[in-house]
Amino acid sequence: MHRAQNIGEAAKAAGVSAKMIRHYEQIGLLPPAARTDAGYRQYSERDVSILRFIRQSRQLGFSIERIADLLGLWSRQDRPSRDVKALAQAHLAEFLEEKMRELAQMQHALSLLVNRCQGGDDPHCSILAGLAAGSPEAPAPGAVGSKPLRRPSDKAGAPRSVAPAGASAHQDLMAWTRHVHAMGHH
Repeated sequence: MHRAQNIGEAAKAAGVSAKMIRHYEQIGLLPPAARTDAGYRQYSERDVSILRFIRQSRQLGFSIERIADLLGLWSRQDRPSRDVKALAQAHLAEFLEEKMRELAQMQHALSLLVNRCQGGDDPHCSILAGLAAGSPEAPAPGAVGSKPLRRPSDKAGAPRSVAPAGASAHQDLMAWTRHVHAMGHH
């Protein structure tokens, strides 16, 4: 007999976060955990197996609804494997093939932008121009009344370091968006 695990131990064993365990319990993918007299959650090996199953299913892109269906089939000893295969085939056709088309389109569009960019010292950047197409107008670099966008941690006048790709892209986008909206209200 295996000993019960607390939420941290179960999370580590299953490769998910404690927050996700609580979420899976809340939405009914995982049965409510047994509780100690003090109210702490306790998980069995079966619970950890269910959590691993959910993690693997999520990594393959299954929706929560489809995972619930798969868990139902997994728990039935009398299930015909054709039901499981049909569910997986539907997921493959509907979700993964669509994602592959989307990725191919993204790759093509980004390749076009990258190939158009000279990558030199000229401040004009066809990548940025392509990304801004159809967006509210951003001020031209050096335009009167425009200020260079800075991350909140940048000091005025301090040289701006280049962050690793994606490190603060969201933060920069939000700063640009706020700047564009502020320019529209003046």
